[in-house]
Amino acid sequence: MAKQMFVNLAVKDLNKSIDFFTKLGFRFNPQFTDENATCMIINDSAFAMLLTEQFMKRFTEKEMVEPKASTEVINAFSVDSREQVDWMIDKVVAAGGRESRPSEDHGWMYGRSFEDLDGHLWEVIYMDMAKLQSK
Repeated sequence: MAKQMFVNLAVKDLNKSIDFFTKLGFRFNPQFTDENATCMIINDSAFAMLLTEQFMKRFTEKEMVEPKASTEVINAFSVDSREQVDWMIDKVVAAGGRESRPSEDHGWMYGRSFEDLDGHLWEVIYMDMAKLQSK
């Protein structure tokens, strides 16, 4: 069984991406950071490798997707409260990202979505498992 998850995302400007995600409260592992890439720590077992476009091309023979025009993946992570969801989106907008669609409230799950500087899609969700179990 897998122990850790690494999502690889191409970015146009690595330093701008690091600055953007730092403003959202994320940290980076310096052991996996150089001029080509950085390892953004999502939690103890989930990470996003932000790779310069040229460096990312070394790992695939496929065409690179333009994330502002096409969706390659939607990255989602959960937080501890609805307030943290809203806090994160406020930070995203202040840091130069944009909310990508209206919030969704399903009673037991509340979420909002955003695009980072490169157009990658992210969802921030809060799940109240007690309310889910009562359905």
